[in-house]
Amino acid sequence: MNTTTLRPAAGHAALVTGVLLIAANLRAPFTGLPPLLGPISDDLGLGTTAVGALTTLPLIVFALLSPFSALLAREYGLERALFGALAAVATGIVLRSAGTSWGLYLGTGVIGLGIAIGNVLLPSLVKRDFPHRVASLTGAYTLTMGIVAALGSAAVIPLAHAWGWRWALAAFLVLPLAALAVWTTQLGRYSAPAAGTAEPPHGGAVWRSALAWQVTLYLGLNSTIYYVAIGWLPAILVDAGLSPARAGSLHGVLQLATAIPGLVLVPVLGRLRDQRLPAAAAALLSATALLGLWLQPQWATAWSVLFGLGTGAGFILGLAFIGLRAGSVHQAAALSGMSQCAGYLLAAAGPMAVGALRDALGGWPVPLTVCAGLALVAAAIGILAGRDVRIGAA
Repeated sequence: MNTTTLRPAAGHAALVTGVLLIAANLRAPFTGLPPLLGPISDDLGLGTTAVGALTTLPLIVFALLSPFSALLAREYGLERALFGALAAVATGIVLRSAGTSWGLYLGTGVIGLGIAIGNVLLPSLVKRDFPHRVASLTGAYTLTMGIVAALGSAAVIPLAHAWGWRWALAAFLVLPLAALAVWTTQLGRYSAPAAGTAEPPHGGAVWRSALAWQVTLYLGLNSTIYYVAIGWLPAILVDAGLSPARAGSLHGVLQLATAIPGLVLVPVLGRLRDQRLPAAAAALLSATALLGLWLQPQWATAWSVLFGLGTGAGFILGLAFIGLRAGSVHQAAALSGMSQCAGYLLAAAGPMAVGALRDALGGWPVPLTVCAGLALVAAAIGILAGRDVRIGAA
């Protein structure tokens, strides 16, 4: 049954608004931090590796907790679990803005907890309540994530100049508070997530499948280079001679560009015979952009857009592979848990490793080249993961 037909128009509008407001919280509170890493490290006396840990910490939380989000929803209900996720994001923002080192790290971890739950459960809610509008609403909330994150990255440096970095980070509190205010209209409901939502890693056969590992590595390598860029792009651009404000705005441009492939790829994915060409092309766009940031940093705007397009398309394809390569709902859930757990653990190593490499070598050419190499590996793996085969048949 389509539950959207059972709601009055006002309730339907509140639900759609709530979905978009939750989506606004799933990237901006995390990606709004990197443009301020310079002032924060100067104020708190943090080294490059310690700063890189701020980007790594949420990814570790994503890897460890994302597969368990469905259990939380089954215990307390999907609506209440999402409310709790928003409350965690709000609490984390308050802790992170306290001005202490322990608050910075603890708050960042709590924000990661809330985002991890929301990342898993929001698609489940869309699948359950909007079964005939999954593609359009997914595209709408993905675009919302990109726009809000882009605005946050562009605004955070001017806010820091006016109020200081603590209040600039605290300004993100408006996002979960607005979402909480609207989502209270849904707390009277108590429902389980849609079938196939990722649960704790299970299905030993999937973990022994070469195709499953190809899907996991494609998603994990794409995530690795994306989160390296999210964590270090402002520092890379400032070291290349751009102003902090300009670097922050290009950080936002990158995030906005990640939303564009969703408008193109989502409607056509099902019509493709296989996905080898787009999977390889997306990774090659990312590799080109990373090399461009090293060799021609004066074209940083073009490279930021190109990188956003490449990694945005890579995310969509990686997530689509979970459903396309699985032969059943149970297998898709197992592959989803595997790819999120292993993929995010792989991605978590990226920002800190790149920070340490930059410290050791005193510059960005080698770290950017290494990341471009990872993108080329992802292109090769994408050709394998994009084949029109199923796990078990491969």
